Amino acid sequence: MPASLIPTLPGHYYTDPTIFAREQSRIFETMWFCAARASDLPHPGGFTSVQVGRESVLVVRGRDGVLRAFLNICRHRGAKLCTADSGEVKRAFRCPYHAWTYGLDGKLIAAPNLTRMPDVDRVEYGLVSVHLREWLGYAWVCLADEPPSFGDDVMAAVTERLGALAAIDSYEIDTLQVGRRITYDVKANWKLIVENFMECYHCATIHPELVEVLPEFADGYAAQYYVGHGAEFGAGIQGFTVDGGEGLGKLPGVTEDQDRRYYAITIKPQVFVNLVPDHIILHRMYPVAVDRTIVECDWLYSNEVVASGRDVSRSVELFHRVNVQDFDACERCQPAMSSRAYARGGVLVPSEHHIGAFHDWVTARLGM
Repeated sequence: MPASLIPTLPGHYYTDPTIFAREQSRIFETMWFCAARASDLPHPGGFTSVQVGRESVLVVRGRDGVLRAFLNICRHRGAKLCTADSGEVKRAFRCPYHAWTYGLDGKLIAAPNLTRMPDVDRVEYGLVSVHLREWLGYAWVCLADEPPSFGDDVMAAVTERLGALAAIDSYEIDTLQVGRRITYDVKANWKLIVENFMECYHCATIHPELVEVLPEFADGYAAQYYVGHGAEFGAGIQGFTVDGGEGLGKLPGVTEDQDRRYYAITIKPQVFVNLVPDHIILHRMYPVAVDRTIVECDWLYSNEVVASGRDVSRSVELFHRVNVQDFDACERCQPAMSSRAYARGGVLVPSEHHIGAFHDWVTARLGM
C-alpha cells in the first residue's frame, strides 16, 4: 500500500455481532455515556429510560431536585421496572410484576407482605445505582464500578479539539433550551457514523448546502482536523442557515474570535458537538444492534429565542439536511461491509488519516 494511504478496519468489524457485544461491554458499559438533557426532567418524579450497552438505565429527578440514575431492573425477580420511555411518577416506581415499589432515591419502600420479611433490607435490595455527572446541561452516566475520570474521558476531547476547555464555556450550553429535537433511526453500525462525522472528504460530494455556508469544506478537510480551528463562514453568508440568510443573533458569551465560525467536536464514544455563534447542535448515538443506531439530535438556542417562539426552521433545516445526507451515505456503506471486496477493509486518504487514530482507539479498547 502506498505510504500516503493507510488501511481501515476490516469489514467484519461492522457486521460481526460478537464484536458488537465486545464493544458494548468494553466501550459503552465502561465509559461516560451522554444519556439525557437535564431540562427534559424539570420536576421531581420525571424520568427517562435509556439503553446503555446491554443495560436499560433509568435517569430520575429526585424529590430533592437531584438527578440520579439506576439500572431499570427490579431487585426481586429481575423484571423491567419501568417500561415507558419517559414520563413522571408522583413518588415512586412500582414494579408491574409483584408490586415491589422504589422511591425516587432508589430505596425499596414497599412490597406485598414486606413487614413479614425482615431479612429483606430496604437499602440492600434497593435499585442498583449508576454513576451520574451533569455537564453541558446533559446527564452523563457510567456503568463501571469505578468510572474513569470525567475530565480525562469527556472534557479532554474538548481540550484536544479546541485547545482549551474554556473555549466551550462561552457558549453556556447548560443554560440553552431545546428548540428542536429530531430522532433518526440509522441502519448502520455506529462506527460508520463516527467516521463520517470526523471527516469532510465527502463534503463537496453530498453536502452542497453546508459547503455553500462553509466554503473551505470543499477542500475536504474537516474543521476538527486542526486543533483550535473553526471553519469560517463564506463571504456574504449571514448565518448558519439552510440559505445562508440571517441567523438568530449571537449567543451572549460567544467571543469575537468564535463569531462566524463553526467548530465540530467528537466526544467518544457517542457524542458530536457542533458550535456556531447563535445555536448548538448536539448528537447522541444509541447503538442498538451491529447494523442499527438511533441518533438523537438537539438544536439548542437561547432562552429568549425559545420563549419568544421565534422561527428556528431555517437553522434546523441546514443540519437536518446534513444529517439525512450523512446517514444515507452510512446506510449505503453498511451492506457492503459484508462484501468480499471489503473483507480486508478499504483505505484512508491523507485528509482522513485522523480516522486511523479512531480505529486504533477502537481496537485498543476491544483488546484486539
